[in-house]
Amino acid sequence: MKFSVEMEESTLEKIMLATGISKKGPAVAKAATEYLRRAMAKEFATMVMEGKFEDYPLTNDEIEQSDR
Repeated sequence: MKFSVEMEESTLEKIMLATGISKKGPAVAKAATEYLRRAMAKEFATMVMEGKFEDYPLTNDEIEQSDR
């Protein structure tokens, strides 16, 4: 999918440097994909620590209490 986006040139340069990709479009796509991957991992970790999965019956606080 193609679309246009406005951003500061310095931001685009930082994105290209961070991703190691010299073409603008692919660099922005990689940055967006990486951002979403990290956000999903963070959300999953939060859910695990809150005990929202049967496979992980204890919350993070309960695990820390049992370690003491």
